[in-house]
Amino acid sequence: MSLKYVFLFSILFPVALFAQKDSFIVEGKDTTIIIDKGTFTLKPVIVRNHMDYASLLRRIQNDTTFYKAFRNLHVLEFSSLNNIRMFDKKYNLEASYYSKTKQHRENGCRSTETVEQKTTGVFLDAGGNYNYLTGEMYASIFLTKGKICGEDNVVAGHEFSTAGKSGTEKHKEQLKMLFFDPGKKIPGIPFIGNKLDLYDEDAHKLYNYTLDYDTHNGEYVYIFSVKPKDDLGFFQRNDIVVDEMTTLFDAKTMEVVGRTYSLSYKAGLYDFDVKIEVEMTHAGNLLVPRTMRYKGNFSAITKKRERGEFTATLFDFK
Repeated sequence: MSLKYVFLFSILFPVALFAQKDSFIVEGKDTTIIIDKGTFTLKPVIVRNHMDYASLLRRIQNDTTFYKAFRNLHVLEFSSLNNIRMFDKKYNLEASYYSKTKQHRENGCRSTETVEQKTTGVFLDAGGNYNYLTGEMYASIFLTKGKICGEDNVVAGHEFSTAGKSGTEKHKEQLKMLFFDPGKKIPGIPFIGNKLDLYDEDAHKLYNYTLDYDTHNGEYVYIFSVKPKDDLGFFQRNDIVVDEMTTLFDAKTMEVVGRTYSLSYKAGLYDFDVKIEVEMTHAGNLLVPRTMRYKGNFSAITKKRERGEFTATLFDFK
């Protein structure tokens, strides 16, 4: 075939030509591709096994199973060990909270029974309310105050929003967005909100996106990681909010089975440095969080700085 026809073929049938590219992959070398104007790095095992990486990457970007796992807690009974520790500016223990609780569900309502509880410092006020936003945020995820009725585990229509919220309630909603939707825009945070979007064109200039394939707890998983590029300039570094995010997806179901992520930023009166690790399990056919570990240092405009860490351990699902 003449060079003229090779050139014509490459223009008319670029997909077919690209598909043949796999046979030229050198063992041990990563492959860079462009999808929807975004650049992604594929590990050799992804290319070698001819996986449909374009569909995989789109499903990963649009994942809702992570948030769904936490919404599933609204329709189940379970026990949990709750351990929260707060620190002063020298990282000496300032206050703590430990409890063992059981969530009951009856007639469409859920409530929390406290089996055991210990506190130190001024973690709770005289009325039993939390003196820390970290405690309020934790309770809003894993505990209830009184009965909560009429809930479901549907994700659609339950997107996070700060609309109509202010003060503590607004800050709790923003922190939940950081928890459940890392990589998505968050409104109401000065200078930061748009910089959290990991999938727009500007973000692809700042981060490396890598897709790998391996085993985790004896099961095959896709490993999707996002990390800042090494060669960023000073002003580009100032746009980095996600220091690292690695998510493991079950290769059969595409459910999130684990995620670790670190986020940090400083912008005048608002700054945060947060590290989170989540491991999932199943309650019957429902995906649920098994453990969640958090370590954070943050300051909001209307709240004093908080330095805290917590571990939630969930078990005995029904």
